[in-house]
Amino acid sequence: TGLSWFLVGITLPFSLFVCFKVVQEYERAVIFRLGRLVSGGAKGPGIFFILPCMDSYVCVDLRTRTYDVPPQEVLTKDSVTVSVDAVVYYRVSNATISVANVANAHHSTKLLAQTTLRNVMGTRPLHEILSEREAISNTMQASLDDATEDWGIKVERVEIKDVRLPVQLQRAMAAEAEATREA
Repeated sequence: TGLSWFLVGITLPFSLFVCFKVVQEYERAVIFRLGRLVSGGAKGPGIFFILPCMDSYVCVDLRTRTYDVPPQEVLTKDSVTVSVDAVVYYRVSNATISVANVANAHHSTKLLAQTTLRNVMGTRPLHEILSEREAISNTMQASLDDATEDWGIKVERVEIKDVRLPVQLQRAMAAEAEATREA
């Protein structure tokens, strides 16, 4: 029995080191015990205890992330093809839901941002896209926020970065503007 107590005394600090985890202020830990969510929701910030053989955990970063939506070729309502790119600012609002309800919340949000950009731009004529970027951004934000609410994601802001017109259309618009100035 003396040897057993000696071994316990030697291994106890290492065992405790493995059992206690630290979560930063901007993180939350979602804990699963034998594959089931532990009641009480996400833990953190601070120190929490896990049972090494029974518990697994996922740390979720709650800070705002940005996603630069790559240029999307969009056919507008008046049948003009334009290239549009945007930036989406989003964050995890509920760590437990973002881990439990969707396999990869960040990737899903990025894909949804691309399709929402195409869908919103496709319902508007070219003159609206060029003149009402703020309204389009607000529409996109509301649409994305509604869709990602079930994933524990909050879309904070959407910005339309650039709208690129076809070269022929740019030339035609420049010629029209020049003709207007001369008249």
